[in-house]
Amino acid sequence: MTDTPVRHNADVTDRSLLSGSAYKSGRDLSARQSLYQWQSPRYDLPGLVAEQLREIRGTVVDIGCGNGKFIRRLRNDRPDLQLLGLDVSAGILAEVPGPVAVADASQLPLHDGRVNAALAMHMLYHVEDIPGAVSELGRVVADGGTVIASTNSDRDKSELDDLWQRASGDILGLDRGPSRISLSARFSLEEAPSVLSHVFGTVNVIELPGTITVTDPAPVVAHMASYRAWANQHAVPFEETIQRAGEIVSQRIEKQGQFEIACLGGLLVCRR
Repeated sequence: MTDTPVRHNADVTDRSLLSGSAYKSGRDLSARQSLYQWQSPRYDLPGLVAEQLREIRGTVVDIGCGNGKFIRRLRNDRPDLQLLGLDVSAGILAEVPGPVAVADASQLPLHDGRVNAALAMHMLYHVEDIPGAVSELGRVVADGGTVIASTNSDRDKSELDDLWQRASGDILGLDRGPSRISLSARFSLEEAPSVLSHVFGTVNVIELPGTITVTDPAPVVAHMASYRAWANQHAVPFEETIQRAGEIVSQRIEKQGQFEIACLGGLLVCRR
């Protein structure tokens, strides 16, 4: 069993940290995304989003668009749509095909009811006032429009939580070290439907369970190292813990032939 995920609210929502470090570029986000290459079943998440938007015409805004993964897919599959990418980080927007703009989900630079759909993919946990951001989504989306959000379950990748505590414990000379930071704990798959239903009449949850299986520790190490922006919040030497975690995974692979991580994320499809 792992401890309750650590929420670290202020650290997860700090705008200067998000724009100046965590998402200054797409490097760390891409490292987290790349781990899913080894997941079974494989989900084409941008394709699933495009399918949910099949009846949408007009303007789609991707709020917290990050490295533009969903915008690129929609540009390819739905050239009829007018797409806009928004993010708090000007640095990461440099990688995204325009039009794009720096903006915060808590105060969107959009008129009431002017977009036909909005995406909020793995980002609402970075907003200090989550209910306020959900209200903003409801404000800018036209009647009959769609909002698609995504996040992870509190049970997602619990093996990595356990790995971190084992590794940090070894570094600190303890049986188990402190819990690692959890981004999605502030807006988990378990809590999100209730938050979204305050604004949207229909909230459908599409769960995406799977198992990541690796035979090389490198993808796991890269994923865990992608949290380096929050290194000083872990109460443990970060780089040393990452190195020790890689050694533990290597030992597991040597004994068992593989290292498995159970995943549970999901889409939340909201209709006005």
